[in-house]
Amino acid sequence: MTTFLSGGTGTPKLLAGAGDVFDPGDTTVVGNTGDDVELGGLLVCPDVDTVLFWGGGVLDRERWWGIDGDTAETHAELHRLADAAGLDGGPRFLPAERQTEGRQLARWRRFSGVAEFMHIGDRDRAVHLTRTGLLDEGATLTEVTRTLADAFGLAVDLVPMSDDPVATIVHTPAGEQHFQEFWVAHGGEPAVADVEFRGADRARAAPAAVEAVRGGPVVVGPSNPVTSIGPMLALPELADALRETPVVAVSPFVEDRVFSGPAAKLMTAVGYEPSTRGVADAYPFADAFILDDADGTALDRPVVRTDTRMDDDADAARVARAVREALEAVT
Repeated sequence: MTTFLSGGTGTPKLLAGAGDVFDPGDTTVVGNTGDDVELGGLLVCPDVDTVLFWGGGVLDRERWWGIDGDTAETHAELHRLADAAGLDGGPRFLPAERQTEGRQLARWRRFSGVAEFMHIGDRDRAVHLTRTGLLDEGATLTEVTRTLADAFGLAVDLVPMSDDPVATIVHTPAGEQHFQEFWVAHGGEPAVADVEFRGADRARAAPAAVEAVRGGPVVVGPSNPVTSIGPMLALPELADALRETPVVAVSPFVEDRVFSGPAAKLMTAVGYEPSTRGVADAYPFADAFILDDADGTALDRPVVRTDTRMDDDADAARVARAVREALEAVT
């Protein structure tokens, strides 16, 4: 079995080309849930859903978010109603004390649905309705995720990192912001002083996630080390399991240049150099790294180099083959 840790778009892009290199039926994907939000009463799991929609063959691969060709009539009507009712014409945010009310799993990540700040398509919303309904019936997030994976016909086993609430909170000069508020509502523009994984000290890693990591080997794709992988590392059971199994990590940097997203800003905020060397420092458990051909960083662990840009599935398959080569060297 091979286990992929997935957050953001980096690891899903790798998975999209990995099917001929790693048997999907012998692959588990552990999804980050630190980005999850309850929006208008519905639990949205962005990183889990990207893998869900990819595996189901419906992912919008222009945005790497949502369902391809989805309509958004409900989303548009929410904004029309807000404008017509004079509700400031834009997204509204619940006060901090209200974010601990409601279902436990939504703690620290509960947002108003008035003029929702995330663009959610109509078919996409049906997934969140189903997920939330099953949770309200008493199922765990692991059970719900596997049920949805069956509905989409996934060949891989997809599980969340935890069945408990963990929220990635970005500390800015203007105050605390959930990562989705920081990244989606504000475009990642605010300065960052620190990043917190709220609730991680009380959360337990999902048993299925721990089992998958312990059963390794593990592949950490080119995801954001802070907000995509950091919430998993904040769970002691997963952190311990990673130290005990072979791990290969793909750097999302080429030396000090990041492929996409706010990784550089966030890594600086939490004390890591925003570079491949900083990624290696953030992943002391990694036994080997995949670096770009143009990345001359010298590391104290084995390195396999290839062109790590992934513009299509053929690119991703090339990176996956490099990952397999590195795993063979450390297992």
